[in-house]
Amino acid sequence: MPFISKDWRSPGEEWVKTDEGWEKKKVLECTAQRYAAISNFNNIDEKQQKWIQEGEEGDKSTADTVARVPPHCHITIKCTREIAGFNGLSEAVRRLDFSSAVRDVRRFNYICALLELLLGGQRLTHLPGAAQKLLLSMLEQLADHVATSKHNLNALRALVVALSGLREAERRACWGRPLGSRALWRHHDRAIARITRIAQGIHIHEPGPEVVPKLHDLPEECIREIMLRISDHRDLDAASSAWSVMASVCSEQRVWRELVMFHFTQQQLNTVLTKEEKDVDWKKLFHQLRKLYGLREEAQYAETLSLCRHCKCLFWRSLGHPCIADQCPEYRERLKEAGGPLPPHPVPPAAFLKFFSL
Repeated sequence: MPFISKDWRSPGEEWVKTDEGWEKKKVLECTAQRYAAISNFNNIDEKQQKWIQEGEEGDKSTADTVARVPPHCHITIKCTREIAGFNGLSEAVRRLDFSSAVRDVRRFNYICALLELLLGGQRLTHLPGAAQKLLLSMLEQLADHVATSKHNLNALRALVVALSGLREAERRACWGRPLGSRALWRHHDRAIARITRIAQGIHIHEPGPEVVPKLHDLPEECIREIMLRISDHRDLDAASSAWSVMASVCSEQRVWRELVMFHFTQQQLNTVLTKEEKDVDWKKLFHQLRKLYGLREEAQYAETLSLCRHCKCLFWRSLGHPCIADQCPEYRERLKEAGGPLPPHPVPPAAFLKFFSL
C-alpha cells in the first residue's frame, strides 16, 4: 500500500537557495561566510527571509557574546544496528569549509593533495553530481587565489594537467561523449574552460631594480638557511637547477642529513645504516629510506584535518570544534577518572577519502 501522507520520519531539513544550488541550513551554519552565497532573496519564503535577517542581525549585534560555530563534520566510523548511515563527500566539504581553507597558507597544500587524489585516483563520473560541481568550484577558487597571490603556480598547473587529462578520458568513454548528464557536463566544460584560462593567464614577472635585496644579493649563509627549511626533496632538486649557488649548497651533506632526520626516526635509520659505516652519503641514504618507508605524510602539511576520538568529529585543529568532552560535565568527570582526554588523530588526505563510498 503506498504511503501518501507526510512521512513523520522525515528529518525536517531546512533548505536555502544559494548560488551553487539548494543547500541545507545546518550545513551553511558551519561555514565561515554564512550568508554570502545566498541569492534570490525575494523569491524565497517569509520563514527563510526572517531566519536570514535574524542571523545577519545576530552576527552584527552579538558577535562578541556568541561565538560562531567552527567548521566541523560528524563522521560515521562504523555502521551498527543503532547507527546506520553513510558520509556524504559534498556535505563534509561544505561543513569543513574547504572553500575558505584554499586561501589559508597553512591548509593550501592539504587541499591541493586532496584535489590531486580526487582527480587522479577517482574518475569524475564516479562521484555524485553535487560532489563533481563542488570539486570544480574548489579548483576554480584555488586558481583565483594562485592568480592573485602568484604563489604555488606549479601545484595549480599539475592540477590543471590532471583535470584536462581526465576530461579527455571522459570524452572518449561512451561513444565519443562523456558518460552522464549532458547538462551537467556543459556546466563542467564551462568551469574547466575558466580554470584553464585563469592558469594560462598567470605570468610571474621579475621584480624591478627598485626592489632590493634580491635573492642573488643574499650571502651564501642565508641561502643555506633557506635550503635547510625545505622539507621536499623535489624542491631541492629544482633549486639546484635554478642557480649555481643553490646547487653548491644542495650538494652539501648537511642539507640532506637534516632532511633525513626530519622524515625518518632513529630506528628506521639504524635498519639501513651500519655502525661501522663512517662516511655516509646522506642523499643516497635519504632516497633509500624514502623507497623503503615512504615520507611522513603529516609532515608535508602545515595543518591537517583531525578526528576527535570522543565525538567522532572531523575538524581543523587550529579552529577547534564543539566536543562532548567540553560540553558534558559528566563525561568530563569520566574522562578524568580514565586518565584524561585522548589527543585527536591526524587525518591525511588519503585517509579522509576512506570515510566516503567513492
